[in-house]
Amino acid sequence: MSNKLDQLKSMTDVVADTGDIEAIERFTPMDATTNPSLLLKAAQLPQYANLVIEAKAWAQQQGGSEADQLANCSDKLAVAIGCEILKIIPGKISTEVDSRLSFDTPATIEKARKLIGLYAEAGIEANRVLIKIASTWEGIKAAEVLEKEGINCNLTLLFGFAQAAACAEAGVFLISPFVGRILDWYKANTDKAEYAAEEDPGVLSVSRIYNFYKQHNYSTVVMGASFRNMGEIEQLAGCDRLTISPGLLEELANDNGSLEKKLSPDNTGEAIAKPGNTEQAFRWAMNEDAMATEKLAEGIRNFTIDQIKLETLLKS
Repeated sequence: MSNKLDQLKSMTDVVADTGDIEAIERFTPMDATTNPSLLLKAAQLPQYANLVIEAKAWAQQQGGSEADQLANCSDKLAVAIGCEILKIIPGKISTEVDSRLSFDTPATIEKARKLIGLYAEAGIEANRVLIKIASTWEGIKAAEVLEKEGINCNLTLLFGFAQAAACAEAGVFLISPFVGRILDWYKANTDKAEYAAEEDPGVLSVSRIYNFYKQHNYSTVVMGASFRNMGEIEQLAGCDRLTISPGLLEELANDNGSLEKKLSPDNTGEAIAKPGNTEQAFRWAMNEDAMATEKLAEGIRNFTIDQIKLETLLKS
């Protein structure tokens, strides 16, 4: 019997949650995704040293203030690493908009266009890139505009059903609900310290979103992310896509047990009604969902911390 990674690939598109070229080459995923945290790690790898030097030189040539040059350097490096990854995967690379723009729709649109422009200058067509944007109301509205321009988006830091429903209505290409971080919140904020895989709050959240999308024929792709253990991945086998860290990809590759398909458009359970699709309805639903509100805010803060660390590294 084939290993669990190969079995998973037969029912789900597997995406590498890393900027490490060697890991991507080893596990041959369909797509790859990066974020400020992963770019910070990648920028310190010896194989990317020349890309850092080139990004710095390019940013200096563009001129402007120190802040402008830092932003240009960071964007150029993200695209350069994305281009390297695209050489070895058949699908798409996700590149993230600066998390400090998460509540600014026009600035998010502008940054997304800039990143796509940098990819175009490098010879990469827009259909091989997903622009990652935090799933705030402002981010979702930015993605709605970008999708109409042919710029596909990956809405990240998604923890709640309201976010998922709004993304689907906006015509977003793909969402990344964060399985493991949902579990983290429940462990930290309830009396229950351990969850069986089939009762994992993150697994249940993504399963509900998947079923909702299929019931209402939304085209938005569901890509589970942020896994803490093998059990979470196994419970979401059959999901459109799963983005998985190298460590868990290794575990899957070394396990020759049988993997059962858990999610299917042919079996979506009880009917799930559409919520109201207004800003007021969205904000109220988020207000009522403490986990989604807290984890979204925390995720934006942490990505910003790593973005600043990356910029500090690029200054040196």
